[in-house]
Amino acid sequence: MTNLLRRIVPYVAGRAEMRLAALVIAILLPSTAMADPIADAYLRQLDLLQQVVTLAEAMPADRYDFRPSTGAFTDVRTFGEQVKHVATMIYMTGAIVLQERSPYGPGTNDNGPDDITGKDRIVDYLKASLVYARRAMASLTQKNHLDPIKTYFGSQLRIEVADGIIYHSFDHYGQMVVYARMNGVIPPASRR
Repeated sequence: MTNLLRRIVPYVAGRAEMRLAALVIAILLPSTAMADPIADAYLRQLDLLQQVVTLAEAMPADRYDFRPSTGAFTDVRTFGEQVKHVATMIYMTGAIVLQERSPYGPGTNDNGPDDITGKDRIVDYLKASLVYARRAMASLTQKNHLDPIKTYFGSQLRIEVADGIIYHSFDHYGQMVVYARMNGVIPPASRR
């Protein structure tokens, strides 16, 4: 790199100028060390799931056992179970993208480990699932995103499985918003 810099920037005199020139060149020149555009796109989408985290944090701990009981809400998950379900499916779907065993199994009713209880532990579980999902999304490349992989639903493209992390999470986010509003909580993403 030093020889390249001296050829490109012959007027660079000292070490500080050399570092500045290296920084400018690193920013301007494409690099194989840079993330793949497919991974970048999916990582940006994954960032939107912070809305799920902020909603989980906004719901009071004593309302994590809330489940609607009037209307068409027979046998639905509690708010806490919704959060755990989202996290569990993020882990399991991320594992499919990575083609490895999920750190957590589906658990009872696809809600993950039974021993993860209480708001703080559930929110930590959700946050950790998103860290795992970042690794899955970062593994997507222009070369592998169209590879077929085996899933519970049959063969799917790797990118279709990655999509599932986003759309499934937002499906449950919508349900969680209803629960929150029924408890007087305005979702942070809706606050002005």
